[in-house]
Amino acid sequence: MCLTKFQSRLRTLALLAVTAPFGCGNADTDMQAIADAHVHFKWSQAEVIDAEGAIATLRRQNVATAVVIGTPAEYALRLAALDPERIVAIYGPYKARRNWAQWMGDPELLVDARSALESGAYHGIGELHLIGGFSPRKARRVVIDGVLDLGAEFNVPVMLHTEFSRPGLFLELCRRHPDTRILWTHAGALLPPKRVREVLESCPNVWADLAARDPWRFVNNPVADAETGRLLPDWEQLILDYPERWLIGSDNVWPVDQLDRWDEPDTGWQELGRFLGFHRRWLGFLPKDIARKVGLENARKLFARHAE
Repeated sequence: MCLTKFQSRLRTLALLAVTAPFGCGNADTDMQAIADAHVHFKWSQAEVIDAEGAIATLRRQNVATAVVIGTPAEYALRLAALDPERIVAIYGPYKARRNWAQWMGDPELLVDARSALESGAYHGIGELHLIGGFSPRKARRVVIDGVLDLGAEFNVPVMLHTEFSRPGLFLELCRRHPDTRILWTHAGALLPPKRVREVLESCPNVWADLAARDPWRFVNNPVADAETGRLLPDWEQLILDYPERWLIGSDNVWPVDQLDRWDEPDTGWQELGRFLGFHRRWLGFLPKDIARKVGLENARKLFARHAE
C-alpha cells in the first residue's frame, strides 16, 4: 500500500502513541491510573459497544475516574449503574442532532437540567457548545446564564466548549459567574497558549483540558511535538504554572467529523487507547507530582460528589 506523506505521518504518530513511556497499550498493570474528564456515551456509540463493553474498555485503559456525558443524558447513567465508583455522570442536555447549535434558545433546558441535578444522579452539566461566530441575543443569554447559575447553585462543574479566535465571550461568562466552576474543553480549541493563559489569569473558577487537541482532531493547532510527543514549550510552561487547573480527556468521538453524522455509528470507544496514549505520552515529560495532579487528582477534586 502506498501512503501519502500525511498518511505516513499519522501512522507514525499512532505508533508513537501506543509505545509511549507513560504507557498506553493494552496491558493494565504497567499503566498509571488516570482520570478521563471527557468521555462520551451516546446512541450512535451504543450501536457499536454496549455499556458493559464500555466499562471493560475503561478498566483495560486503567481509567480510574471517567466523567461521562450521555446523549441522551440517561446513557451516562447506564455506565454509572455498572461501576458507580469509576463513573461520574454529568447531565448532557442534547436530545437531537441540532441541539449542539440550538440549546441556548431552549428555556426548557433549564427546567430539565434542574430536575436532573435535583435527582442526585448527575454531578455536572455539559458538554455545551459555543461555536465560532456565535453572538448570543438576550434571550439566549438568559439560558446560558441560567445554566451557569445552576452550576453554582448545585456546586457542580459546567463543561463549555468554545471555538472562538479570541476568548472575549468566554472571559465575559467566567467573570460574570465567579461562583461557577467551569471546565473549558480543549483549552479553547483554536486558541494559542497565550490566550489560554489570559483566561486562567483572569478567572480562577476555570479549569481546562486538552481533550481532542491531539494529532487526529485539532490538527492545525498542535500542542505537542509530533516526533517526541512532548508538549510544546509554551503549553508545557502553562501547565507547570497552573498545575491545579489542568485535566486530560479522550473526547472519544470518531470519525472526527462525527458531529455532522450523529445518526451513523460512532467508533470512538475503539479509539480510546489511542487518544489517551497521546496524553500519557506528554504527561510522562512532566514532574511526577504534577503529572499525577493533571492526569488524575485534579479531575477527582473538580468532580467530587459533594452530595454524597
